[in-house]
Amino acid sequence: MSGERGSHENGGASENESKSDRADEAAADPETTEWPVELTGVTESVVTTLGPNGLWNAAALGLFADGGEGDGDGDSEADKESTTEVDAASTDPKTSKATKTTTAPKPPTITARTWGNTRTRRNFHRQGEGYVQFVDDPVAFTNAALTIDEHEEPVLDAAAAWVRVEVTQFDSGTENGTDWEAWTLEPVDAAVVRETVPTINRGFGAVVEATVAASRLGVPGYDDTELRERLAFFADIVDRAGDSRDRQALELVREYSEW
Repeated sequence: MSGERGSHENGGASENESKSDRADEAAADPETTEWPVELTGVTESVVTTLGPNGLWNAAALGLFADGGEGDGDGDSEADKESTTEVDAASTDPKTSKATKTTTAPKPPTITARTWGNTRTRRNFHRQGEGYVQFVDDPVAFTNAALTIDEHEEPVLDAAAAWVRVEVTQFDSGTENGTDWEAWTLEPVDAAVVRETVPTINRGFGAVVEATVAASRLGVPGYDDTELRERLAFFADIVDRAGDSRDRQALELVREYSEW
């Protein structure tokens, strides 16, 4: 879902160092081409894309690892590279050293979907790239998921890590009356801004789920009554287990949606 539809599309540096400076530093290192974290399943992120107005639009984007968008299950022969190591003596019939074959997995294929005629979709087509960011601030995530959230710089203050990706559309279709497009995301630059000890916060997780439910209100194919029941359930979790930022984010969900 992005802030523009109903399924998620969707520190560290000194104060004097701008976010664009960080991007320029990474761009100077062409070898920085891997994702800064291991991605499995579906990972919720925020993507910024450059619009025709010169501003970077932030939207929520779900990242599917290894075939989540129909690329295969990630362990087929097509997803692996085989290398063969042959000892020179193995060609001698008097010796019986076996050929050793090792299979090296290819880097994971990361895909995403955009839904409807969103800014993210249009900017992907227009620019062919964006900045995928991993954030730990529920307010920043909610703003990206449910509003038109534009910035002068591509990297958000809330980003703990970011990846500049080149995108290629590989599939499209319609689901419940909404057009979707599927994209592959290829990392070309990346940086880890700050590292933290991971903790499990049920409140933040409930906020993420609330943004998904809120974005689907009024969308054909979804039951608004069921969605409102889910929103009430997530709100209860935030009230019981969330912190002040989670509660602030939940209030924004109420403000931005028909809830």
